[in-house]
Amino acid sequence: MNPTMIELKDDLTRLTLAPELGGCIVNWTLLSNGQPLLRHTDQQSLDTGLPGKLACFPLAPWSNRIAEGGFDNPDGWLALAPNSTTDPLPIHGSAWQQAWRVVSQTEDEVVLRLDCSTPFAYRAEQRFQLKDGRLSITLRVTHLAEQATWHGLGLHPFLPRTQATQLQARARQVWLSDAAHLPTQLRALPAEWNFGQPNTLPEALVNNGFCEWDGHCLIRQPDLGYELHCQATGSDVYLLYCPPGMDFFCIEPVSHPVNAHHLPGRPGLKLLEQGQSTELTFTLKCQPL
Repeated sequence: MNPTMIELKDDLTRLTLAPELGGCIVNWTLLSNGQPLLRHTDQQSLDTGLPGKLACFPLAPWSNRIAEGGFDNPDGWLALAPNSTTDPLPIHGSAWQQAWRVVSQTEDEVVLRLDCSTPFAYRAEQRFQLKDGRLSITLRVTHLAEQATWHGLGLHPFLPRTQATQLQARARQVWLSDAAHLPTQLRALPAEWNFGQPNTLPEALVNNGFCEWDGHCLIRQPDLGYELHCQATGSDVYLLYCPPGMDFFCIEPVSHPVNAHHLPGRPGLKLLEQGQSTELTFTLKCQPL
């Protein structure tokens, strides 16, 4: 596969995007030595055409998994079919599986847009800004269908992981989950999942939602010589995915817990009428160690 690439560059870093592949980030690297700041995408990964093999993809109009084959709206049930060969449940919305288009581009900013009709009509925009080693991503969704519908947002970055990688991301509670990675109960943080101070990542699988997050995140990479200072707005939940034995992990700023469509009170979801919007921003600032 040979998608069209869009590039932004500042004095410190280079950002490469593939609008046709789900509006994804392909690579974000340091100019000085080529060090990947997000998981490196090589040609083999790019050739798969799969956003999940790239560096970051957008989550809209919901994040992660939805159970029970759909969810209830004010005007009735919205049925959803599984949309991934690797998961039996509908996952990550539909924006990541659509081709986006470039609507504006300057030296330090690119805006991508998607007009989507699946599973209902909405418009999504991603604004990427790059300046002085600071990457800012704003994801905004506008509901276009006549019937009001529940919306959620998120971003799914993949980050390099070494034995020395440390994470700081203060949260107060975590959702425990079942074998299908659906939440079962909300609990206080166990010690090995407490990232109130910089902490190494667990060796065992983590695939859970952390709640009451203050939106700040620090990713320290002492083996790689840098750290990322991150800030999310429109998100008080992050999903942490640490697959054992892999050289990457994911910390995903999201607006709602997994399967929020079936949790009491639908936490973090927004019921949007036609023409109404919601947005989420994630900013990552690279600093040398």
